[in-house]
Amino acid sequence: MEKVELLAPAGNLEKLKTAFVFGADAVYCGGLDFGLRAGAANFSLEELKEGLDYAHQRDKKVYLTLNMIPHNQELAELPEYIDKLKELALDGLIISDPGVFALVREKMPDIDIHISTQANNVNWASALFWAEQGAERVILARELSFEEIKEMAAKCRDKIELEVFIHGAMCISYSGRCLLSNYLVDRDANRGDCAQSCRWQYHLVEEQRPGEYYPIEENEQGTFIFNSRDLNLAEEIPELIELGLSSLKIEGRMKSVHYAATVVNTYRQIIDNYYQDPENYQPDQDLLAELRKISHRDYTKGFYYGKPGAEGQRYQSSSYLRSYDFMGVVKKNLKDKNEILVEVRNKIFKGNSLEVLSPGEKSYTIEVDYIIDSDGNQVEAAPHPKELIIIGTEKAVKTGSLLRREKNKADNGS
Repeated sequence: MEKVELLAPAGNLEKLKTAFVFGADAVYCGGLDFGLRAGAANFSLEELKEGLDYAHQRDKKVYLTLNMIPHNQELAELPEYIDKLKELALDGLIISDPGVFALVREKMPDIDIHISTQANNVNWASALFWAEQGAERVILARELSFEEIKEMAAKCRDKIELEVFIHGAMCISYSGRCLLSNYLVDRDANRGDCAQSCRWQYHLVEEQRPGEYYPIEENEQGTFIFNSRDLNLAEEIPELIELGLSSLKIEGRMKSVHYAATVVNTYRQIIDNYYQDPENYQPDQDLLAELRKISHRDYTKGFYYGKPGAEGQRYQSSSYLRSYDFMGVVKKNLKDKNEILVEVRNKIFKGNSLEVLSPGEKSYTIEVDYIIDSDGNQVEAAPHPKELIIIGTEKAVKTGSLLRREKNKADNGS
C-alpha cells in the first residue's frame, strides 16, 4: 500500500522547516502574489528557493498556491509572475481559476497542477473533467460526507489524485467562495484578503425599530451566527486512508509554529501507527489529546457524517481555546552537561515544568533546574523573546523540539 501524503501549511520559512522536522511529506505555501492568504507572511522568490532546497534535500515536496480568482488587472500581471516561477523547482501549483490554469499550462506545460478547493469540487464528474484537462490532483470541497468522498474515490481511481482536508478552520461559505467580507469591508476573500467577517458578533434588528434587538443571542455577549467550529478528523484517518486518497491536508498557513508542529506531529504518528498494523489499529488517546493543546475553536467532524446542524457552530464566542503557552524552541542539545540551548518565546522561570514536543514522540515533561542567560549568568527568569538561554534539565531533548507550558500551572512561574 502506497503511503498517503501528509500535507501541511507553511505560512513562512520557519513554519515550512518546522512542518518537515515534525513529519510532513509536503507543504503548501503562498508567494507574495496570487494566493488566498494575504494575511500570512508568505514567500518571496528567494525564500521559495531556500524552502525548496530545504525540502528537496529531505526528499519532501513544496506546492505553491496560485488560487486567487483574478480580475482583469491582476490577470495582466500573471504571465510575468509565471515566468519567474519557471526558474524554481516547484513540485506543483494549486489553482482554482480556469483562465489561470490555461496560462500556467501554456507557460509551464510540465508542472503538476492541483485544482484548489476554491473550484468547488463536489462530484466525481468535475474531478474527471479536470483530469481530462491535464490536472494531476483535485482538492475536494470540505462540504462532502464520507460516503460522497468514497464514491468519488471509486470513480476517480487511477485517473486523478484526490486530496481532502482533515484538520483546521472551516469556512461558513461554500468551499471558501465568500462575498461577505467584500460586501461589509470591501476586502475580497476570493482575491486573498478575507476579513473573516463570519467570525464577527451579530444581532438581528428590524429596519423600522433601530436599537431594538430580537432575542436571538445565546447570552449577553451576542450571537456568532456564522462561527463554524474547527475540523478534526483524527479518529477518521484509517477510513480515509483505506479509500486510496493521495493526500491528507491540514489547514492553517496563518497559524503559529506551535500549531504546525503539534498538528503535524500528531497526524504523522496516527498515520504511521495505522500503517504498522492496519488490522489491529486502535486510536491512541494520548495523541488525540494533543490536538486540544493548540490554539483552536471547539472541534467538529464537519460534513463527514452528513450535513452538520447546530453542533457544527459555536454561538457564544469566536475566540480561540488556548490551554498552553508556547515557551521556546530547542536549538541544541548539550548532552554532556544535560543542558539545552533554547530560543525563548514566552517568559521562562527557574523551576518551571515544561512539556516537550519532539518529532515522532509523545510529549513529556522536564523541569527547569537552572537558567543561564546570554551573558553566561545564572538567572531566575528569561523574559526576552528570541533570547538564547541555556536550561539545565535532567533529560536529553532533541534539537528542534518545542517547549510549552500549561496555562495557570502552579509552579514558580505561576
